[in-house]
Amino acid sequence: MRKLKVFDVFSGAGGFSLGFEMAGCDIIGAIEHDKWAADTFSYNHPNSVMMLGDIESFNESYLISRLRDKPDIIIGGPPCQGFSVCVKNAGDPKDPRNSLFTEFVRMARIFNPPILVMENVPNIVKAKTKNGEKVVDIIKTEFEKLGYYVEHTILTASDYGVPQMRQRFVLIASKKKFKYPFPKKTHYVRDGSDGQITIFDIGEGGLKRCPTLWEAISDLPDIEAREGAEIMDYTKLAENDYQKWCREGTTSLHNHLAMKHTKRLVDRFAAMTWGQSVSDITDDRLKQRKRNGNGEVSNSPYDQNNRRMHPDRICHTITATFYGNFVHPYKNRNFTAREGARIQSFPDRYVFLGKPTVVSKKLLMKEGRTGEAYLCQYSQIGNAVPPLMAKAIAENILKQINWDNEER
Repeated sequence: MRKLKVFDVFSGAGGFSLGFEMAGCDIIGAIEHDKWAADTFSYNHPNSVMMLGDIESFNESYLISRLRDKPDIIIGGPPCQGFSVCVKNAGDPKDPRNSLFTEFVRMARIFNPPILVMENVPNIVKAKTKNGEKVVDIIKTEFEKLGYYVEHTILTASDYGVPQMRQRFVLIASKKKFKYPFPKKTHYVRDGSDGQITIFDIGEGGLKRCPTLWEAISDLPDIEAREGAEIMDYTKLAENDYQKWCREGTTSLHNHLAMKHTKRLVDRFAAMTWGQSVSDITDDRLKQRKRNGNGEVSNSPYDQNNRRMHPDRICHTITATFYGNFVHPYKNRNFTAREGARIQSFPDRYVFLGKPTVVSKKLLMKEGRTGEAYLCQYSQIGNAVPPLMAKAIAENILKQINWDNEER
């Protein structure tokens, strides 16, 4: 059976592509507008063609000429923060026809692949235009116009062994209707705090237990705030199958560099226990201060900032700003990029390029530091589709088709 050719048209750092690659697909190309995310993708997919730039700027002849093969599957997650309008005064900002979603549809018109897989935020199923039209209905109609059967659902990452509370909207458009368009769950979540459960204990229905947060990261080198390095040696042995899987294909560790917290912030973290955030701090000396408030204590600290994660549960959702969302279960610091990558189910061989963190893009532009106005490692990781979830989607597609007998 030949390898399926996959084209990732909103690739980011490549989590979606990695999942399809792990399932046995050939990633032939990608489009990404952010330089650092594109660098990460290219480093980890050296045989894929990277087209760096805005997708709207690539015409049909250019796209066809750059790819060595015609794609069997097109994947991508067109950005849809409120369905940001691409062109000023283009109309209703919540209408996907005024967003980069139209570029995803354009790729379908150009290449006419048998299958497209689109992912997005779960709340897209609730979104409506100003006229009251459901966004998902509009999206479905656009693909149906091109001759596709369309199915969509919300998938939960932990159902496929990803140790975090993450859900994603997934839509599959196919020329032939799938009997089972979405993968069955392979894992269940259980509190492992009793210490009696091994990582791959089989539960009801033959499901494996999803790793907990600590089971995902406990073998990484012990580092405090301001410690670690972009490249370092492992200092511990892998303790379970998930950690062994993460280490396959590499002998060194990348992106395990702790943030440079102040002593006051470290002390603040030290006053927090599992489940607590900065809003639970009772010591006035350690509470957050008002911005430009001359040291005055803030009365409304952001509850989601710097919450200490429970080691024996799966992690909360890793987002683009997770460097400020979570505190390590035992160390008085935020997660490193590598710890976030483990929680997203990226193997350690997957290296993230660019700076670990950057200041706001607005400030960078103001200071003329345009060469730094890209997605940092944390944002690349948080924006990604968890590879193990992507792998489950891909494997479910592959087992239902016989590509050797398909006409292209």
